[in-house]
Amino acid sequence: MNTVQAKRILETALICAAEPLPVAAMRTLLGEMLNADSIKSLLAELQDDWAQRGVELVCVASGWRFQSRPEMREYLERLNPEKPPRYTRATLETLAIIAYRQPVTRGDMEDIRGVTIGTPLLKQLEDRGWVEAIGHRETVGRPALYATTRQFLDDLGLESLDQLPVLETPSEQTAGMFDALQAAGAIDGVAPEGQTEPAPPQPAQGELITDEPAAGKQEQQP
Repeated sequence: MNTVQAKRILETALICAAEPLPVAAMRTLLGEMLNADSIKSLLAELQDDWAQRGVELVCVASGWRFQSRPEMREYLERLNPEKPPRYTRATLETLAIIAYRQPVTRGDMEDIRGVTIGTPLLKQLEDRGWVEAIGHRETVGRPALYATTRQFLDDLGLESLDQLPVLETPSEQTAGMFDALQAAGAIDGVAPEGQTEPAPPQPAQGELITDEPAAGKQEQQP
């Protein structure tokens, strides 16, 4: 198999794949005839081939995928005007804390936010596939430790947590998280206080949403 044929196969598989493809899967696709470095070189060539188009080849946490460029989003939305689900500001603040301080317990999050965090809020993030319990802290009660998932990085278009913007304060982290998720298309702004949040669907590539309660409003205990 020559490199031209291999690149054509990779391009076809990436365009048709429903999920990001890791390099290991691409090696299987090519019958183990190329090593990982050779495949990465072909992927770099494909990125150059598509550099002037409305679709780009990117590497995210789960692997490689084709996705629309951010500047194409406003046009694509005309074909699908349905808005992604909204999340409260409290939800985004909790997500930012987990992303920047992980692994953290619910008690850690409450100490940082200064309010109680109800089980439904964490479940909402878990149902969306953005956070998960990865273990328990060896202390009284053995509280669950939460961390972000590969799906979270995929939805932000990131390969690793190292690519998160460097921010210092919780307020900056929340704002940065909101901007990143909105730019990725995973959210559609902040929902007003008291608005019922719809069940979170699977996001389109690069999509996110938020919801903001009034100042001083505490979350309800489960």
